[in-house]
Amino acid sequence: MNANEPVIRINDLHCRYGKTEAVSGLTLNVERGRCHGLFGRNGAGKTTTIKCMMNFLRPASGEVRLFGLDPARNEVEVKKRLCFVPDQLGFYSWMRIGDYFEYLASFRDHWNLELERELVERFDLDRTQKCLALSRGQKVQVALIGAVCPEPELLILDEPTSGLDPLVRREFIRTVIGAYLEGDPERRTVFISTHLITEFEGLIDRFTVIEKGRELTTMNTEEARSTYRCIRARFGETPPEIDTAGAISSEVFGRELSILVDGNVDTVLATVKAHDPIEIEVEALGLEEIFLANLRGEKK
Repeated sequence: MNANEPVIRINDLHCRYGKTEAVSGLTLNVERGRCHGLFGRNGAGKTTTIKCMMNFLRPASGEVRLFGLDPARNEVEVKKRLCFVPDQLGFYSWMRIGDYFEYLASFRDHWNLELERELVERFDLDRTQKCLALSRGQKVQVALIGAVCPEPELLILDEPTSGLDPLVRREFIRTVIGAYLEGDPERRTVFISTHLITEFEGLIDRFTVIEKGRELTTMNTEEARSTYRCIRARFGETPPEIDTAGAISSEVFGRELSILVDGNVDTVLATVKAHDPIEIEVEALGLEEIFLANLRGEKK
């Protein structure tokens, strides 16, 4: 793999289910050492995109490359270098937790047994328990442990923590996925499809928002936080009609006017100030608010 080659490269991807185009001309690159988020509503094309990456689906057209390789032609070589946790988990009926880890390890050149033991103990899992008897959250824990123990170059996660309770979810994200990245930051890459965007705040450093199978925006997280702003202005009575041309959206809540902007904050701020609000403040947006702002901008 060329040092400058993205770990994931998708170019003009199209994928259909019958007459329905689930992915429509999607293009994105994921650089080595990144934690890249794929954000979108249900049905936006996130899982279909990942299935094309994993060679579970053949696209109608376009190009998918992992490590510079075609996953359809070089499937074994590609999958030796990554681990994948799908949104729908499945286990063989005979498998106990310990059997599952041994089964996965048998296909890998490397397996961090010490990490496996540490995580099993930390999350109070019983290696002798049947996998099918586990709760949804426990199954997710087992699958995620199985994905990080080979310490792959690429970790692909499709809604990875949706079955976990909030406390366990936060610990998994910070101490498991975060620790995986920090263990070899120049080599390891994470690609996460999720609707629980707030939970990954501080971990994702670049993201792509998709809607109806196409890209709305791709940005570095810090760039997005410096671009998207919410202007809140409070007035002594019902806010006046204000020309907010160039803003993403504006809403009135009683005597407060809330305006979302993406890069032209000074212009909009000056317009609002000209109407003499009692109080005005400018707030940075979190990742989930930035995602919603992109969807609102798409509807304009």
